[in-house]
Amino acid sequence: MARRTRRSRSGSEPEATIPPVPYIKRLLPFFDPLDEEQLVKIEQQVDWMLENIGFAFRDDPQAIRIWKEAGIKLVGDKVFADAQWVRSQCSKAPSQFTQLARNPERSVTIGGNNQVFAPIYGAPFVRDLEGGRRYATLDDFHKLLKLTYLHPNLHHSGLVIAEPTDVPVSTRHLDMVHAHMTLNDKPHLGAITEKSRAQDSVDMAEILHGTETMDNNVVIMANVNTNSPLLIDRVVTEAIQVYSSRGQAMVITPFILTGAMGPVSTAAAVAQAMAEVMITVAFGQLVRPGAPFVMGNFLSSMSLKSGAPTFGMPEPVLSNYVIGQLARRVGLPLRCGGSLTASKIEDAQAAYESADSMHSTVLAGSNYTLHAAGWLEGGLATGFEKLIMDADRIGSYQKIMSGLDMSDDQFARDAYQEVEPGGHFLGSAHTMRHYQNAFYSAELSDSENVESWEDKGGLDMRQRAYVKWNDMLAKYEEPVIDPATKEALDAYVATRKEQIPAAWY
Repeated sequence: MARRTRRSRSGSEPEATIPPVPYIKRLLPFFDPLDEEQLVKIEQQVDWMLENIGFAFRDDPQAIRIWKEAGIKLVGDKVFADAQWVRSQCSKAPSQFTQLARNPERSVTIGGNNQVFAPIYGAPFVRDLEGGRRYATLDDFHKLLKLTYLHPNLHHSGLVIAEPTDVPVSTRHLDMVHAHMTLNDKPHLGAITEKSRAQDSVDMAEILHGTETMDNNVVIMANVNTNSPLLIDRVVTEAIQVYSSRGQAMVITPFILTGAMGPVSTAAAVAQAMAEVMITVAFGQLVRPGAPFVMGNFLSSMSLKSGAPTFGMPEPVLSNYVIGQLARRVGLPLRCGGSLTASKIEDAQAAYESADSMHSTVLAGSNYTLHAAGWLEGGLATGFEKLIMDADRIGSYQKIMSGLDMSDDQFARDAYQEVEPGGHFLGSAHTMRHYQNAFYSAELSDSENVESWEDKGGLDMRQRAYVKWNDMLAKYEEPVIDPATKEALDAYVATRKEQIPAAWY
C-alpha cells in the first residue's frame, strides 16, 4: 500500500507548480455565447454606423488629408465609409504578431490563441498598507515596475503603472519609457499623449533595438482611447501616424461608460465599440498597409443615479464575451479589461468584481490584457498589494487555459494497480511523478489549519501580499543591458529634457 506522506522524497514541500513562461498559449476553447444570427445582427449595426452615422476625425488636418486622398466621403470632419471597404482595410492588419523584448526570452506573441497580461495603466494615486493612499511618485513608479518585471505571471510591463506626479508632465514620458527599457527587460508600451512624446518613444525604441530590427519587427506598442462617442481625436490619429508609419503596433480602445459615452443597451454599446475601432484601424492602414493593430474593448456599466462607473457587473462581463467573438471574425487581436473594481481597498468587493471581470476577460480570449493586476478605485489608484494578489491569481488562469491533459499517464492506471481498496494515493508512484505540478499553488492563499495560520501571525491576504512585495524588492537585481545602449538612452533623455520646457500640466 502507498505510504501516507505530504512531502517530497527530499523532505521539502513542493515548489511552484507552473514554470515561468513569456506568455500563455491557450488550449482551452473560447467561450462564444452568440449564434451566427445574433452575430450578424450586431455586425449589421456596425455597418449601419460606419455608413450612416459617421465618425469625427477632429483637430488633425493631416488625418483629414489622408482620408481625402483615399477618396472617402467626408462631411466636415465626419467620415462616412463603405462597411465592406472598412472590413477589407481591417483585414490588412495581421491577426497575430510578435512584440520583441530586449531580452528575447521575454518576447510575446499577440493574437491567435495567445494571451499576454500587463499591469494597470494610468492611475495618479498609489496605495499600500504602510503608506496608505497618496499621489504616486517616480519612486513608486520604479518600485511597481520592478515588481512587474519580477513577477512571472505578468508578461508585459505596460507603461504608466502609476503616474509619477513629482516630475514634470512635459518630460514624464521620458522618465517612464527610460525606466521600462533599463529596469526591466519585458516588452512595454510607449507614450501617446502628444505627437512629440510618441516620437520620443519610437526614437528610444530604435536606440534600444536598432534600426534594422525595428524596420522588420514590432518592438513597441501604444494604447490609445477613442473619444467616445464617435470621435477619433488628434491624440489617436497623431499616435497612429508616428507608430504605424514605423510598423509598430497600436491598441485602439473605446472607453465607453454605457449610459454616458454609449447607449445603456449592451448590444448597441458593443456595436459602437466595434465601429469606432474598425474605422480607426482603416485609417491606420491608409497610413501604412499591414500595420499591426489590436482591437480594444473597455465597456463599463455605470450607476445611473450617481454617474459613477461600476466594474465586474454582468453587462460588461457579457460584452467581453461578445466582442471576443466579433474580433475573431474581423481578424484582429483582442484587448479586454482585467482585474477591475470600484473598491478602494483589497476587500471582498474588490475580490468579487475583479474575479468576475478577469474571468470573462480570460474566457473571451483577450490576447493582450491591460489592467490585469493592481487596479483599485475605478482605475484611480494602483495598489501595491493588489498588484501582487492579482498577479498570483493569473497563474491559476494559466493552468485553466492549458486545458485538460488527456495523455495516457493522466489516467493513472498504474496507481490503481498499486493502491489497495480503502488506501490512498498520496505516496503512489504516479503522485510522486506529478506532485510538483499536479495542482496550481496560489502563493498568497493560506489553506492550512487555523492553528498553523495563527502560529504564522494570523496574517490576512493583504498583509501577506505586503510582506511578499517588500521581499521581492529586496531581492531585485537590474537586468543586464549593453552599456553602449544604456549610454545612448541616457544621452537621448538628457538632451530632450534640455530641449523641452518643464511643464506641470
